[in-house]
Amino acid sequence: MNKVISEIRAELAASADEKTRGSTKRFFKEQIKVYGVKTATVEKIASKYWPQVKTYGKPDIFALCEELLSSDFMEEAFIVSDWMPKYIHYLELEDLAIFKRWIECYVDNWAKCDSFCNHTIGDLIQKYPQLVREVKSWAKSSSLWMKRASAVSLIVPAKRGLFLAEAFEICNMLLLDGNDLVQKGYGWLLKEESRTHQREVFDYVVAHRAVMPRTALRYAIELMPKELKIEAMKKT
Repeated sequence: MNKVISEIRAELAASADEKTRGSTKRFFKEQIKVYGVKTATVEKIASKYWPQVKTYGKPDIFALCEELLSSDFMEEAFIVSDWMPKYIHYLELEDLAIFKRWIECYVDNWAKCDSFCNHTIGDLIQKYPQLVREVKSWAKSSSLWMKRASAVSLIVPAKRGLFLAEAFEICNMLLLDGNDLVQKGYGWLLKEESRTHQREVFDYVVAHRAVMPRTALRYAIELMPKELKIEAMKKT
């Protein structure tokens, strides 16, 4: 297992370049630890090693993932985010507690949060819908990343029209949050729900537009027709 980690890190280091490193850092307010490897290359490296990794026992796979996450390098976190959805058939209810700890301990920027939560958590709650209650409770956390995770974990299910009521409950809890990364997170969730529930999301936005931060509101109505956007943006 240590050999795999060493090989992955060697390939990431060999694939890094200063231009990619510099351009990546410009997307973040916080300091990030990054090799400087293009996303497509990271995905190729993840895919290269997955056939070998998937033959390991579950405890070893999780230990390998946690070792990658603990390095703090963003590309190593992306590899974990690539692998876990491929392992969905073997994931169980109890694994959400492990994933929650990973978010609490290792997620420190929006890209790590979104790449892990969109599919790993999103796929898990589609497999076990009863877990949405726990994910929803993350919106009450004092942690910026747990709050964003509560919203972005529902992004993929929302595209399929799922969990609308829970999405609104999460948005209610995050509605007045002052951090723009939280606002963008729940605004994005509303936008994805609007694909199949346009009227319900529009009505929600109109009902809350007096207090909803403009950042969240603009995200929420992004896919709506021009006339609905104009109506939603009206000052009350």
